[in-house]
Amino acid sequence: MIVNHDAGPLLERCVRSVLADGSAGPVDVVVVDNASGDGSAQALDALGLPVRVVDAGGNLGYARAANLGIAHTSTPVVAVLNPDTELRSGAAGVLLARLAAEPELGAVGPRIDDALGRHYPSARSVPMVRDAVGHAAFGWIRPENPWTTRYRQLDVDPDVARDVAWVSGAAIWLRRAALDAVGGWDERYFMYVEDLDLCWRLGRAGWRVAYDPRARVVHVQGVSTARRPYRMIVEHHRSALRFAARRLTGWRRVLLPVAAVFFGARAVVALGVHALRARRRPHGLTG
Repeated sequence: MIVNHDAGPLLERCVRSVLADGSAGPVDVVVVDNASGDGSAQALDALGLPVRVVDAGGNLGYARAANLGIAHTSTPVVAVLNPDTELRSGAAGVLLARLAAEPELGAVGPRIDDALGRHYPSARSVPMVRDAVGHAAFGWIRPENPWTTRYRQLDVDPDVARDVAWVSGAAIWLRRAALDAVGGWDERYFMYVEDLDLCWRLGRAGWRVAYDPRARVVHVQGVSTARRPYRMIVEHHRSALRFAARRLTGWRRVLLPVAAVFFGARAVVALGVHALRARRRPHGLTG
Protein backbone atom coordinates (compact mmCIF):
# COMPACT_ATOMS: atom_id res chain seq x y z
CA MET A 1 0.00 0.00 0.00
CA ILE A 2 1.07 3.57 -0.70
CA VAL A 3 0.60 6.61 1.52
CA ASN A 4 0.10 9.69 -0.65
CA HIS A 5 0.16 13.38 0.14
CA ASP A 6 0.74 15.85 -2.69
CA ALA A 7 3.17 13.61 -4.56
CA GLY A 8 2.06 14.89 -7.95
CA PRO A 9 2.97 12.75 -10.98
CA LEU A 10 5.37 10.69 -8.87
CA LEU A 11 2.38 8.84 -7.42
CA GLU A 12 1.46 7.42 -10.83
CA ARG A 13 5.08 6.43 -11.44
CA CYS A 14 5.18 4.64 -8.11
CA VAL A 15 1.97 2.73 -8.80
CA ARG A 16 3.05 1.77 -12.30
CA SER A 17 6.38 0.45 -10.98
CA VAL A 18 4.53 -1.76 -8.49
CA LEU A 19 2.17 -3.07 -11.17
CA ALA A 20 5.04 -3.62 -13.61
CA ASP A 21 7.07 -5.72 -11.18
CA GLY A 22 5.58 -9.12 -11.89
CA SER A 23 8.03 -10.91 -9.59
CA ALA A 24 5.50 -10.93 -6.75
CA GLY A 25 2.64 -12.31 -8.80
CA PRO A 26 -0.77 -10.62 -8.58
CA VAL A 27 -0.77 -7.62 -6.24
CA ASP A 28 -3.51 -5.74 -4.41
CA VAL A 29 -2.53 -2.06 -4.62
CA VAL A 30 -4.14 0.37 -2.19
CA VAL A 31 -3.37 4.09 -2.13
CA VAL A 32 -4.37 6.03 0.97
CA ASP A 33 -4.64 9.71 0.14
CA ASN A 34 -3.93 12.06 3.04
CA ALA A 35 -6.02 15.01 1.83
CA SER A 36 -3.80 15.88 -1.10
CA GLY A 37 -4.49 19.28 -2.63
CA ASP A 38 -2.63 18.68 -5.89
CA GLY A 39 -5.15 16.37 -7.56
CA SER A 40 -2.69 13.46 -7.62
CA ALA A 41 -5.17 10.95 -6.17
CA GLN A 42 -7.94 12.02 -8.54
CA ALA A 43 -5.59 11.85 -11.52
CA LEU A 44 -4.57 8.33 -10.55
CA ASP A 45 -8.17 7.27 -10.09
CA ALA A 46 -9.04 8.54 -13.55
CA LEU A 47 -6.43 6.32 -15.21
CA GLY A 48 -8.46 3.17 -14.63
CA LEU A 49 -5.52 1.22 -13.23
CA PRO A 50 -6.23 -1.81 -10.97
CA VAL A 51 -5.72 0.28 -7.84
CA ARG A 52 -8.00 1.19 -4.96
CA VAL A 53 -7.78 4.79 -3.76
CA VAL A 54 -8.89 5.33 -0.16
CA ASP A 55 -9.71 8.87 0.94
CA ALA A 56 -8.32 9.30 4.46
CA GLY A 57 -10.65 12.25 5.08
CA GLY A 58 -7.78 14.44 6.22
CA ASN A 59 -4.03 14.41 6.63
CA LEU A 60 -3.72 11.57 9.14
CA GLY A 61 0.05 11.33 9.07
CA TYR A 62 2.08 8.37 7.86
CA ALA A 63 1.43 5.82 10.60
CA ARG A 64 -2.36 6.21 10.73
CA ALA A 65 -2.60 6.17 6.95
CA ALA A 66 -0.44 3.03 6.80
CA ASN A 67 -2.72 1.27 9.28
CA LEU A 68 -5.75 2.40 7.32
CA GLY A 69 -4.35 1.05 4.07
CA ILE A 70 -3.31 -2.24 5.66
CA ALA A 71 -6.83 -2.64 7.02
CA HIS A 72 -8.10 -2.53 3.42
CA THR A 73 -5.97 -5.54 2.49
CA SER A 74 -5.94 -9.18 3.54
CA THR A 75 -2.61 -10.44 2.17
CA PRO A 76 -0.15 -12.16 4.56
CA VAL A 77 2.57 -9.70 3.52
CA VAL A 78 2.07 -5.96 3.15
CA ALA A 79 4.49 -3.55 1.49
CA VAL A 80 4.24 0.04 2.69
CA LEU A 81 5.69 2.60 0.27
CA ASN A 82 6.20 6.32 -0.03
CA PRO A 83 4.55 7.75 -3.15
CA ASP A 84 7.89 9.05 -4.42
CA THR A 85 9.44 5.58 -4.66
CA GLU A 86 9.86 3.33 -7.68
CA LEU A 87 10.45 -0.40 -7.54
CA ARG A 88 13.16 -1.84 -9.74
CA SER A 89 12.23 -5.05 -11.54
CA GLY A 90 12.28 -8.09 -9.27
CA ALA A 91 12.40 -6.15 -5.99
CA ALA A 92 9.13 -7.43 -4.58
CA GLY A 93 9.89 -11.04 -5.48
CA VAL A 94 13.23 -10.98 -3.64
CA LEU A 95 11.69 -9.68 -0.44
CA LEU A 96 8.63 -11.93 -0.57
CA ALA A 97 10.92 -14.93 -1.03
CA ARG A 98 12.85 -13.93 2.10
CA LEU A 99 9.66 -13.71 4.13
CA ALA A 100 8.39 -17.03 2.78
CA ALA A 101 11.65 -18.81 3.59
CA GLU A 102 12.22 -17.30 7.04
CA PRO A 103 9.12 -17.51 9.25
CA GLU A 104 10.79 -15.56 12.07
CA LEU A 105 11.38 -12.58 9.76
CA GLY A 106 8.89 -9.83 10.56
CA ALA A 107 10.10 -7.08 8.24
CA VAL A 108 12.55 -6.68 5.39
CA GLY A 109 13.69 -3.66 3.44
CA PRO A 110 15.41 -3.16 0.07
CA ARG A 111 18.43 -1.13 -0.90
CA ILE A 112 17.27 2.45 -1.47
CA ASP A 113 19.01 4.80 -3.92
CA ASP A 114 18.18 8.39 -4.75
CA ALA A 115 17.28 9.58 -8.24
CA LEU A 116 20.99 10.00 -9.06
CA GLY A 117 21.82 6.45 -8.05
CA ARG A 118 23.44 7.35 -4.74
CA HIS A 119 22.90 4.90 -1.90
CA TYR A 120 20.66 6.03 0.95
CA PRO A 121 21.53 4.38 4.29
CA SER A 122 18.13 2.82 4.94
CA ALA A 123 19.36 0.01 7.22
CA ARG A 124 20.29 1.35 10.63
CA SER A 125 20.96 0.71 14.29
CA VAL A 126 18.85 1.79 17.24
CA PRO A 127 21.23 4.43 18.60
CA MET A 128 22.60 4.35 22.11
CA VAL A 129 22.16 7.63 23.98
CA ARG A 130 25.68 8.82 23.12
CA ASP A 131 25.17 8.04 19.42
CA ALA A 132 21.75 9.69 19.36
CA VAL A 133 23.16 12.86 20.89
CA GLY A 134 26.26 12.84 18.68
CA HIS A 135 24.25 12.25 15.51
CA ALA A 136 21.67 14.91 16.38
CA ALA A 137 24.34 17.46 17.25
CA PHE A 138 26.86 16.85 14.48
CA GLY A 139 25.12 14.80 11.78
CA TRP A 140 24.06 17.84 9.76
CA ILE A 141 27.51 19.46 10.06
CA ARG A 142 29.80 16.45 9.54
CA PRO A 143 27.72 13.51 8.31
CA GLU A 144 30.57 10.99 8.63
CA ASN A 145 31.21 11.59 12.33
CA PRO A 146 31.61 8.41 14.44
CA TRP A 147 28.15 8.67 16.05
CA THR A 148 26.31 9.04 12.75
CA THR A 149 28.50 6.34 11.21
CA ARG A 150 27.44 3.84 13.88
CA TYR A 151 23.78 4.86 13.76
CA ARG A 152 23.50 4.81 9.95
CA GLN A 153 25.94 1.89 9.56
CA LEU A 154 27.94 3.91 7.05
CA ASP A 155 30.96 1.66 7.47
CA VAL A 156 29.05 -1.46 6.35
CA ASP A 157 29.03 -2.57 2.72
CA PRO A 158 25.57 -1.60 1.38
CA ASP A 159 25.65 -4.55 -1.03
CA VAL A 160 25.71 -7.11 1.79
CA ALA A 161 22.42 -8.52 3.10
CA ARG A 162 22.17 -8.59 6.89
CA ASP A 163 19.89 -8.46 9.90
CA VAL A 164 19.49 -4.92 11.24
CA ALA A 165 17.65 -3.10 13.98
CA TRP A 166 15.42 -1.23 11.57
CA VAL A 167 14.84 -0.33 7.94
CA SER A 168 13.32 2.77 6.39
CA GLY A 169 9.55 2.97 6.24
CA ALA A 170 9.82 4.57 2.80
CA ALA A 171 9.83 1.01 1.42
CA ILE A 172 9.26 -1.84 3.84
CA TRP A 173 7.74 -5.31 3.45
CA LEU A 174 5.95 -6.52 6.58
CA ARG A 175 4.54 -9.85 7.68
CA ARG A 176 0.92 -9.27 8.73
CA ALA A 177 1.22 -11.70 11.65
CA ALA A 178 4.16 -9.70 12.99
CA LEU A 179 2.30 -6.42 12.56
CA ASP A 180 -0.72 -7.81 14.39
CA ALA A 181 1.52 -9.08 17.19
CA VAL A 182 2.78 -5.56 17.97
CA GLY A 183 -0.43 -3.66 17.24
CA GLY A 184 0.61 -2.16 13.90
CA TRP A 185 2.15 1.25 13.38
CA ASP A 186 2.01 3.59 16.37
CA GLU A 187 -0.41 6.31 15.29
CA ARG A 188 0.91 8.81 17.82
CA TYR A 189 3.72 9.51 15.37
CA PHE A 190 2.59 11.92 12.66
CA MET A 191 5.79 11.82 10.60
CA TYR A 192 9.29 10.44 11.15
CA VAL A 193 10.62 7.78 13.54
CA GLU A 194 7.49 5.64 13.18
CA ASP A 195 9.55 3.13 11.19
CA LEU A 196 12.26 2.98 13.86
CA ASP A 197 9.58 2.55 16.51
CA LEU A 198 7.82 -0.23 14.60
CA CYS A 199 10.98 -2.24 13.93
CA TRP A 200 12.15 -1.75 17.51
CA ARG A 201 8.86 -3.19 18.79
CA LEU A 202 9.09 -6.07 16.32
CA GLY A 203 12.55 -6.90 17.64
CA ARG A 204 11.39 -6.79 21.24
CA ALA A 205 8.55 -9.17 20.32
CA GLY A 206 11.05 -11.69 18.92
CA TRP A 207 10.78 -10.91 15.19
CA ARG A 208 13.81 -10.35 12.98
CA VAL A 209 14.29 -7.33 10.71
CA ALA A 210 16.47 -7.69 7.62
CA TYR A 211 18.00 -5.64 4.83
CA ASP A 212 18.41 -7.20 1.38
CA PRO A 213 20.15 -5.12 -1.31
CA ARG A 214 19.23 -7.54 -4.08
CA ALA A 215 15.91 -5.70 -4.04
CA ARG A 216 16.27 -2.10 -5.16
CA VAL A 217 14.01 0.93 -4.84
CA VAL A 218 14.57 4.47 -6.05
CA HIS A 219 13.38 7.18 -3.68
CA VAL A 220 12.96 10.85 -4.61
CA GLN A 221 13.09 12.12 -1.05
CA GLY A 222 11.15 14.96 0.50
CA VAL A 223 8.56 15.58 -2.21
CA SER A 224 5.60 15.88 0.17
CA THR A 225 7.44 17.19 3.22
CA ALA A 226 9.12 20.00 1.26
CA ARG A 227 5.75 21.76 1.02
CA ARG A 228 5.60 22.24 4.79
CA PRO A 229 9.24 22.35 5.91
CA TYR A 230 8.70 24.13 9.22
CA ARG A 231 5.98 21.78 10.40
CA MET A 232 8.07 18.78 9.33
CA ILE A 233 11.06 20.03 11.33
CA VAL A 234 8.86 20.31 14.41
CA GLU A 235 7.29 16.88 13.81
CA HIS A 236 10.70 15.27 13.36
CA HIS A 237 11.91 16.48 16.73
CA ARG A 238 8.60 15.71 18.42
CA SER A 239 8.79 12.14 17.11
CA ALA A 240 12.38 11.75 18.26
CA LEU A 241 11.36 12.80 21.76
CA ARG A 242 8.40 10.42 21.72
CA PHE A 243 10.66 7.50 20.89
CA ALA A 244 13.12 8.56 23.58
CA ALA A 245 10.25 8.51 26.07
CA ARG A 246 9.36 4.97 25.00
CA ARG A 247 12.90 3.66 25.07
CA LEU A 248 14.24 5.29 28.22
CA THR A 249 13.09 3.05 31.03
CA GLY A 250 14.06 2.57 34.66
CA TRP A 251 16.60 5.04 36.00
CA ARG A 252 17.14 6.38 32.48
CA ARG A 253 13.78 8.16 32.75
CA VAL A 254 15.63 10.93 34.57
CA LEU A 255 17.17 11.80 31.18
CA LEU A 256 13.81 12.68 29.63
CA PRO A 257 13.75 16.35 30.73
CA VAL A 258 17.26 16.73 29.34
CA ALA A 259 16.15 15.08 26.08
CA ALA A 260 13.17 17.43 25.86
CA VAL A 261 15.38 20.49 26.24
CA PHE A 262 17.92 19.11 23.77
CA PHE A 263 15.40 18.29 21.04
CA GLY A 264 13.56 21.56 21.61
CA ALA A 265 16.78 23.56 21.23
CA ARG A 266 17.79 21.56 18.16
CA ALA A 267 14.39 22.19 16.57
CA VAL A 268 14.77 25.94 17.10
CA VAL A 269 18.22 25.86 15.50
CA ALA A 270 16.95 23.76 12.59
CA LEU A 271 14.06 26.17 12.00
CA GLY A 272 16.45 29.10 12.03
CA VAL A 273 18.89 27.43 9.65
CA HIS A 274 16.09 26.57 7.23
CA ALA A 275 14.73 30.13 7.34
CA LEU A 276 18.19 31.56 6.70
CA ARG A 277 18.80 29.25 3.76
CA ALA A 278 15.38 30.11 2.32
CA ARG A 279 16.22 33.83 2.48
CA ARG A 280 19.55 33.27 0.74
CA ARG A 281 18.03 31.19 -2.05
CA PRO A 282 17.96 33.17 -5.33
CA HIS A 283 14.55 34.54 -6.22
CA GLY A 284 12.53 32.08 -8.28
CA LEU A 285 14.75 29.11 -7.50
CA THR A 286 13.05 26.20 -5.83
CA GLY A 287 13.91 22.67 -4.77
